[in-house]
Amino acid sequence: MAMAFKMATTGMWVTDECKNSFMELKWKKVHRYIVFKIDEKSRLVTVDKVGSSGESYDDLAASLPDDDCRYVVFDFDFVTVDNCRKSKIFFIAWAPSASRIREKMLYATSKDGLRRVLDGIHYELQATDPTEMGFDLIKDRAK
Repeated sequence: MAMAFKMATTGMWVTDECKNSFMELKWKKVHRYIVFKIDEKSRLVTVDKVGSSGESYDDLAASLPDDDCRYVVFDFDFVTVDNCRKSKIFFIAWAPSASRIREKMLYATSKDGLRRVLDGIHYELQATDPTEMGFDLIKDRAK
């Protein structure tokens, strides 16, 4: 497996698949969202799930585990008051209350390194439960 980028602060590696999937979301618009996870044994950030362009924000929210941390990149498309189509990319750090403290710390310390690899993110959210990343919150931040 080819390694792309090392996150210096935690010694974690981001796989090429992460970067390539993000570029497909950003430029080709073939994905609506990407869920990333950290494999503690191999010390790799990998792609956990990819949502097709036809999937919704509700599909993303339903795919997140109740007791495990994840990183999410979501491509939010909307129409402005001037009737212009726009797109904003959100980075969500998902750390539910039920997840282990060690896991929360690992994800918190690795977050900035992954964000540097994923160039082009407009907004960041941190969520411990679904209400902190609701669709209304996404819409408000994008406008």
